[in-house]
Amino acid sequence: MESVHIGSREWEAKAQAVLPPSLIPDLAYTPEVARETAHLYERVARVIPAVEWPQFAPYVKAINDLKPVRNAVVLAHNYMTPEIYNCVADVVGDSLQLAREAAKADADVIVQCGVHFMAETSKLLNPDKRVLIPDMRAGCSLAESITGEDVRALREAYPGVPVVTYVNTSADVKAESNICCTSSNAVRVVESLGAKRVIMIPDEFLAKWVQTQTDVEIITWKGHCEVHERFTAEELHAYRESDPGVKIIAHPECPPDVIDASDFTGSTSGMIKWVEDNQPSKVLLVTECSMSDNVAVEAPNTKFVRPCNLCPHMKRITLPKILDSLIFMKEEVTVDPAVVEPARAAVERMINLNH
Repeated sequence: MESVHIGSREWEAKAQAVLPPSLIPDLAYTPEVARETAHLYERVARVIPAVEWPQFAPYVKAINDLKPVRNAVVLAHNYMTPEIYNCVADVVGDSLQLAREAAKADADVIVQCGVHFMAETSKLLNPDKRVLIPDMRAGCSLAESITGEDVRALREAYPGVPVVTYVNTSADVKAESNICCTSSNAVRVVESLGAKRVIMIPDEFLAKWVQTQTDVEIITWKGHCEVHERFTAEELHAYRESDPGVKIIAHPECPPDVIDASDFTGSTSGMIKWVEDNQPSKVLLVTECSMSDNVAVEAPNTKFVRPCNLCPHMKRITLPKILDSLIFMKEEVTVDPAVVEPARAAVERMINLNH
């Protein structure tokens, strides 16, 4: 299907093989489409120029029309582009929020708008549901930085030391772990184990930040997020010099000197809450670029400075690919049966800890 252009006759013929003709969208921006999506555009008008909306609206309508037909729910991470996050997603949030909602999903089909490890986590928590990711190539530099074999070697090097694994990992790695964490609950997870020291993998910078928040000794791994590791303290100092009133809030996947140069450090959900609670006149979010657009929708009185580091993996997820995914039920995510149970147990321990 990758070589078939959406909207072409070949695409329509393939679509008609799996859906009634009445449900095949023509993807034209008609007055009817404009009317039916007007309330959604009103929501994103601050971040999507009017000239771009006619390109998005037909896909938005088609996806929303197909969701009940497929009994599908769309989960979207905070790094999704605003037309996805605000206009077709049923559930939005950070990794922890999406993991919780995946566990409660009342649908036959879950479409994961994020990266592959998120879809794997949804499948672990919903073994009887069909989990789709619109582009199977949507990976993660953190997930690729460590393997299950690496974790087994760490356990041999540090016998008896529990392993806390960031959800940004493969199911194979989760299966070798005691418990998972996200950036929003990492400190609580580490301290919940009652151990004097823990192995925390794979994000080195997140682990170093957690070390500043707890007396538990943290053994780290040198995995990094390719988006957050590119930020520097020098560029943040430059922003402050040019605009002393700007507030800077950073994700804990950033290098330590970036965190030190920031006014607040927290997960994506924590950053959103900080903006909502503090209502700064101007703020710089030191994280993936699209998140600023999504937070701006909910914070009309705040001006967002955008140091635009994009995640190339997140940006593989687009409206056309989501539509393709719903029509053709692709790409389906599966998990190796050999790791399903221990990996699910590590994720569920994390979720149950927050109840």
